[in-house]
Formats: sequence, C-alpha cells, structure tokens
Amino acid sequence: MKEKVIAIIGRPNTGKSTLVNRIAGKRLSIVDDMPNITRDRVYIDAEWQNKKFILIDTGGIVEGNDDEFVKNINSQVDIAIEEADLILFITDAKSGLNPYDYDIANKLRQIDKKSLLVVNKVDSPSQKDLANEFWALGFEEMYPVSALHGDGGIGDLLDKITEDITAAEEEKIDGNKPIKIAIVGKPNAGKSSILNNLLNKQRAIVSDVSGTTRDSIDEEIIFEDKTFRLVDTAGIRKKSKVDYGVEMFAVDRAIRAIRECDVALLVIDSAEGISDQDKKIASICEEAGAGLILAFNKWDLIKNTPTHKFEEKIEKDCPFLNYAEKIFISAKTGQRMNNIFKTALQIQSEREKRISTGLLNKVINEAYCLNPPSSIKGKTLKIFYSTQAKTEPPTFVIFINNKDLIQDHYKRYLSKKIRENFGFKGTPVIISYRQKGDK
Repeated sequence: MKEKVIAIIGRPNTGKSTLVNRIAGKRLSIVDDMPNITRDRVYIDAEWQNKKFILIDTGGIVEGNDDEFVKNINSQVDIAIEEADLILFITDAKSGLNPYDYDIANKLRQIDKKSLLVVNKVDSPSQKDLANEFWALGFEEMYPVSALHGDGGIGDLLDKITEDITAAEEEKIDGNKPIKIAIVGKPNAGKSSILNNLLNKQRAIVSDVSGTTRDSIDEEIIFEDKTFRLVDTAGIRKKSKVDYGVEMFAVDRAIRAIRECDVALLVIDSAEGISDQDKKIASICEEAGAGLILAFNKWDLIKNTPTHKFEEKIEKDCPFLNYAEKIFISAKTGQRMNNIFKTALQIQSEREKRISTGLLNKVINEAYCLNPPSSIKGKTLKIFYSTQAKTEPPTFVIFINNKDLIQDHYKRYLSKKIRENFGFKGTPVIISYRQKGDK
C-alpha cells in the first residue's frame, strides 16, 4: 500500500524544518535562523501511533522574485506539491501575517489538494491569541503549534494528518504477496528492453534515444507459480543534468519506485561498466532498504571476459556493493533473463529471514571475544544484548554501554560477522546501536 505523502511548505524561516525534525523525532533537516537553508526537497519517513507516512521538507517560497536561486527553490516546492497527498502550510505567529502568506494561500486555493494551515512558534499558552489573525487566510481549520517545544498542538496536528491512515499491524510475512521489482538505472541502459523481454510483448517504448521512458510502468507476471510485479522507470541522470519539468517528475517517480519495491534491478551497460552514477543509484537503493541485483545488460557484446573475472573487478572497485547479487544478461538475445526472477526470489527470502535472539547473541558475543574493541580514553565498549527488530530489510538492535565508544571500523566488523553467519546476500542489513536511556 502506498504511504501517504505530506509536503511541508511556507515562506522562509517559519520553522518548517524544525517541525519536520519534531515530527520525525530526530534531527534530519538542517535548522538555522538564516532563511533558505533548505533548498532541495528532503524526504523523511515518519510514524505516529503506528501509522506511517512520508514528509517532504521544502525551501521557503518567495513569489514574484526572478532570482535564479529563488526560482529553483520554488520549482522544488512545486514538485513536492505535485507529489503530495496533503499539504501543510506553515506560518509564523511571532512575525505575524505576511504578504507572502497571502500569495501562498492563493496558490493553494488553485490546487485541487487538501491543505492544512499550521501556525508555528506559538511557544506558550499566552501566545495563542497571536494565531487568530491567520484566520484571514481563509482556511476552515487552523493548528497552532510550537515545533521548537513540541507542545500538545503537535499531537492534534498528527492526529488530523493520520486520520485516514491505517495503523500497521504486527509484522507478518505474506507468502502470497507479489515480489515487487523496480527496474532502475541510467538512461539507455536497456531497462525497457528487459521489461519487454520478460513480458514477451512490446509494453514499453524502446529507443536508442535516452529518456524515452517518462513514467513508471507496472506489470505483473507469474514465474514458477510466484507472482512478480515489474516496475519500469525513467532513467536517472546526474542531478545537474536533469531538466525541470517532465524529466524531473519522471526521475522523482523512479526514486519513489525504489523506496516502495522489494528488490531493485539496477541495469548497467556491460560495455561501460559501473559508472559513478550507477554507484549513486545503488546507494539510493541501499538507503531505501531494497534488495539489490546488479544486472549487467548487453552481455552478448562482451567477448573473452569470463563472468568471474568481471565480478572480481567489481568487488575490487566497488567494495560497498559486495553484498549485492550480480547477474549477466542480454535483453536482446534473452541470455540468462530468467535469472532475474530466480535471484529476486532468493533475495526476498533473505529479506524475510528472522534470526533467533539466542543465536544472534551467541554470534555477536563470539565476535566480541575474538576481536575485542580498543579502549578510548580508558573506557571500553561493552555489548549487553542483541536482537532482530524487523525484517524487510533485516534490522538489528545492539544495546551497548556508550555509543561514543563504538567506532566505524568495529561497526563494519560486526556487520561482516552477521553476514558471515546468517547470509543476507543481496539485501542491506541495518544495525542500530542503543545505550541505556535511549528511547
């Protein structure tokens, strides 16, 4: 089920990013008194009363300004509004009504989307009267809040924006649900050709001109009694080369497809090898928690290079992708195309794997004893307890005495030990560290 998307908009310096951080429960967006700190859209996963949704933090809107920097910010806001299911219009009680507030209110009236008026910086009960003048903007409802202090108004606002969201049930593995595969990559890597080959029909337009696919295309297919949902997406170019408009929206939908898929099939042109942009897309997949298949397409054009030699080069050049599964295919000839489904099925099985707490603690404790961490300023890291918090992707929590004592190299070491003992091939593994007193 698609998660609800909520865009946070308003003029500069009304506390939009502070509100985002308050709702998310952690400092994610940069907060500063200087206006226009937030420039691009920032996507944040959030949850309230077991109801999950996505926030989009945006830069401050300044209408009627021809400055190129301001125009770019406004363009980013327009994209966020286009994507959103609900818009939160943030105003500033302390500075009062502003002509820009009227401009934004008029803009929202011309859009067929639900909007809520939020009056921020009502930091004490005595300041609630400051919000009254904002009724002049013509909204039926108004929510006075203090994003800085997190008062009760935040809870009322969250109740409102999540009223139509179904609370997530206790995690269950549904063996009958389709495995969702997002076909992603740079333009002209052969994504649409792969889709057409798998479906055995001309579903997507195939052309040598890059950027032919503008929208995400969903199709279901059954392979060996298992249902797969294939999502073809637009090619993702470097951000600096993406033009505002149709292409930017298409790339945005491609990234959304990655966030919502089970397994990402990253299509790479074998003749070109892994480019910096391919690595960037792979990082997006990993951050989204998606399983990852590196599909080297056009393998029919590669001569005299065994696949294992190619894999060795990849592991040497891109060690952070060692966990990903790698397949060598040709959409043109059909070479090894069924490996896509077989590999996705294996990865999904790894994503759903759950490790017993006793076995996990045994592995972590043995790893700790075999290679104790070095002390820092006379203090030594202690590991108390480990547990698997969730699956899809596998997520672990390790309770320790002090988070300042665990260094990055030791985090990598523990992650490696988990993979060595339990596999998890093809899927990211998330490990969070908590100390006494953490919520």
